[in-house]
Amino acid sequence: MSLEIATIPLQFDAPLSGELFLIARILFGGLMAFMGLNHFLDVENMTGYAEMKGLPAPRLSVTFSGGMLIAGGLGIAIGAYPILAAGALVVFLLVSSPTMHDFWAVPDDQKQSEMTNFLKNIELLAASLAFLALGAIEWPYAVGVGLL
Repeated sequence: MSLEIATIPLQFDAPLSGELFLIARILFGGLMAFMGLNHFLDVENMTGYAEMKGLPAPRLSVTFSGGMLIAGGLGIAIGAYPILAAGALVVFLLVSSPTMHDFWAVPDDQKQSEMTNFLKNIELLAASLAFLALGAIEWPYAVGVGLL
């Protein structure tokens, strides 16, 4: 007897599943877009932090990553270009987590803060990967552009 692994198509036909997915998209996407907006509202401080971390072109890095967060977050929230939106968030989090929150390489008094931010980013990366995995299916209550 062999073990067979089968997949079934994901469906949003359980009671309130579409509405709960919409709420999750709005909360997650809104948070990511707000984080991006914060890059522009606090560009000087964030540029200084990026420079301290050794990023090349720190101001450009801050503004570009802020744009990625805004575009990705809004795309998830409204359901437009979900693969590109989630992909932008995945790339941002894969790059920023180890470069900006390198808790293993900071003085002891900064370790806890950097580890907390690193772990937060990994949680956001997990959610972004889940949205990326769901990007090829039709999302309920979505603008519906950019689907495969």
